[in-house]
Amino acid sequence: MKLKLVAKGAQSQEVQVSDATFAREYNESLVHQVVVAYRNAGRAGTKAQKSRAEVSGGGKKPWGQKGTGQARAGSIRSPIWVGGGKAFAAKPRDYDQKVNRKMYRAALQVVLSELARQNRLSVVNGIELEAPKTKLLVSQLKDLGVGDDVLVLVEAHDEKLDLASRNLPYVNVLPVSAVDPVSLVRHKNVLATVGAVRLLEERLA
Repeated sequence: MKLKLVAKGAQSQEVQVSDATFAREYNESLVHQVVVAYRNAGRAGTKAQKSRAEVSGGGKKPWGQKGTGQARAGSIRSPIWVGGGKAFAAKPRDYDQKVNRKMYRAALQVVLSELARQNRLSVVNGIELEAPKTKLLVSQLKDLGVGDDVLVLVEAHDEKLDLASRNLPYVNVLPVSAVDPVSLVRHKNVLATVGAVRLLEERLA
């Protein structure tokens, strides 16, 4: 498997990568399961509402069953009353779903492979900024032709890149250790350094 190696002012070349990591068959159900589990893990699960049994008051029948001309009512805390309890009250719950390591790695491989098939994954030798300036990063990304909605994968945390990308809403810089399926599918394009690609191959082997 070969990926496009982009460079400023030069014709695109190719870099050889592992088929096991970048040429896996697409598995939609696996990706869906892992993405849902990953997003659920970020949910607080603290939402709480009171049912009619938990709202204070409402023990007395507000008026007689007959003779008033009003509709029948048994409690002022009925769900159809303003200030009444919730009919199906939400309670705190744990949304975590178990995803084992093998499934998680496989999902990352499947997503990376699909990005490669769609020509949305490019490789660059490296991204170096003289200073943590947004305009310098924008200029480099423009020269590389990867668009303005891009996930940049690097080997390790780079403070200059982080600061330069912080003011760009559609550009995200992540080290390989922090990559996840949701970040990969969220952006139109992914740009990875050669070092990041080799590290991905090593971690997902």
